[in-house]
Formats: sequence, structure tokens, C-alpha cells
Amino acid sequence: MTSTPPITPDDVRDAAARLKGVAHRTPVLRSRTLDGLVGAEVFLKCENFQRVGAFKFRGAYNAASRLTPDQLARGIATYSSGNHAQAVALAARELGTTAVIVMPEDAPPSKRRATEAYGAEIVTYDRYTGDRVALAEALAAERGLTVIPPYEHPHVMAGQGTAALELLEETGPLDALVTPVGGGGLIAGSGTIAKELYPRLRLIGVEPEAGDDTKRSLEAGRRIEIPVPKTIADGQALHTPGELTFSVNQRLVDAIALVGDDEIRDAMRFAFERLKIVVEPSGATPLAALLSGRLGALPARIGVIVSGGNVDAERFARLCGDAG
Repeated sequence: MTSTPPITPDDVRDAAARLKGVAHRTPVLRSRTLDGLVGAEVFLKCENFQRVGAFKFRGAYNAASRLTPDQLARGIATYSSGNHAQAVALAARELGTTAVIVMPEDAPPSKRRATEAYGAEIVTYDRYTGDRVALAEALAAERGLTVIPPYEHPHVMAGQGTAALELLEETGPLDALVTPVGGGGLIAGSGTIAKELYPRLRLIGVEPEAGDDTKRSLEAGRRIEIPVPKTIADGQALHTPGELTFSVNQRLVDAIALVGDDEIRDAMRFAFERLKIVVEPSGATPLAALLSGRLGALPARIGVIVSGGNVDAERFARLCGDAG
């Protein structure tokens, strides 16, 4: 662990001020049906209603808006399977600059189309054999671009934490906060502000069973690498936690739960049929953990960050249909 945390609660508050009037203040959804099924009061922070359809816009804009005029003039680069790609593309457009995005060849087509619609240039790679970070850094060096990574950046983490800040401003004290975990930026930023406001709050992350790199890393006390996971939760298909995010999450995360792809499908279906919202696989993992009992005995009041809703109609129907 690093000796000094890369972000502080004040960084999250500063990001919230910067995002005011730019990012949406997303709704907090309640459901008596859900409460009854899990035996707790559940507060769903619906980042599927955020700009670009995911929480990622918070961190991308917070980081991009701090670039110098010269950096903005030269442009931005990043690497992402979809949501951060869209977020950087939109942030670049809002700030009058350009974006180049390194995306896996098998990224959901709807996410690629949306990224291109925001004006970004797409460069593809094979996620199972290519090194997306090296590709993005090489492009940045060649073209003079500034890289804004998906999670391994203090301003990105602080921006993502504003989702939890808004949630807690609306709900007041919570006993637990549950978030998806991919690279770790959302839970790091969220935990930074949540644990300051309510030190006894339990911070719980959820990963797909095939992509349990953060769980393994926390248990080992060091970052563990796994093969790139094959899971429907494409936003969580990572092989190792970020170095900066892990340094925060080692201090703050109380537990990591794992969910299977079938449980994720069930949660997506439940969200659509009973809550009337569309949630992408990665965004559904915390709800899947709740509904499947993977979190064990639950406290009275639980906050859940529904991280995104970017799934096209064809894939949604395929995932949630009777055939799975």
C-alpha cells in the first residue's frame, strides 16, 4: 500500500462541485418488492440514467476538465470496453477537444457506435492477446495526447465517488454500500467519501465469478493477475486491479461477493420486469448479489450503485430471454 492515499474526501467534494450542472444528479430508486425479497431497505443509485448511460462520465469529465489549454488542444486518449470510452468521448466533445479510444474488438457494438457518435476515433485490439495500456500510451506518445485511464487516476476515482456522495446526501446513514468492482475506481472513490461520512458503514464490492481478481488480491494482500475473464459482465472483464485503486481498496473494502452469469441475467430480468429499468450486466452484479443471497445476512439499510445501463436491445433480449 502507498503511504499517502491518492484521493481524499475533499477531492470527491471538489469533483462534485466541478460536475454540478454538467453530470446528471441521478435518481435513487426504492422498491417494496425488492425490500421484501431481501429483508432490508434498499436504495438504488441509478447511474444507468447518467450521461452516456453510466457512472463513468463523472470521472472522465472531472479529469478532462482539469487539463491545460495546451493539453486540450492536442487531445485525449484512453482505453475501454465501452462505458469509459463513451464518457471520455463525450467529455472531450463538451470541452472542445478530440478523443482517440482503444477498444477491444469484441466490445458491445452499441457501445462502439455510441462512442463514435460522440466524435471519437476508435482503434481496436484483441483483449485476450493485446495490451490496451501499451497501445494507448504508444498512440499518446506518437500524437501528443493526454491519457485519461478508466480508473487508475486520482481525478477519475474522485469523480466516480460523487455517485456515492449524492446517494448519501439523499438517504442519510446507511449500514452498507454495495458497488460493482472492475478496475476498482468506483468503489475506491465511493468508499473514500462514504467511510468519512459514516465510518461504520460496510463497503462491499461485487465481481463476476470468472473475474475475481480483486477478491483474490485483497485476500493475498497484493495485486493478483488472472487470465482475462470470459463473462457477460464485459465492464468487469479485467485481469488485475489498478495499483492506485487497490491501494485505496485495501484500506476501505470490507468484503467482495461473487456472482455467476446466470445470477446476473436474473438480476437484469428482475430490474426490467419489477423495477422497470434497463441495467447492463456489469451494473446488475450488486443487485444479483442481493437477490441471490451472496451477501449473507443483510443489515437494515443498504445502498446499491447501479453503475450503468448500456446494453442494446438484441443483447438484452438474448441475455434475459428464457433461453439465457
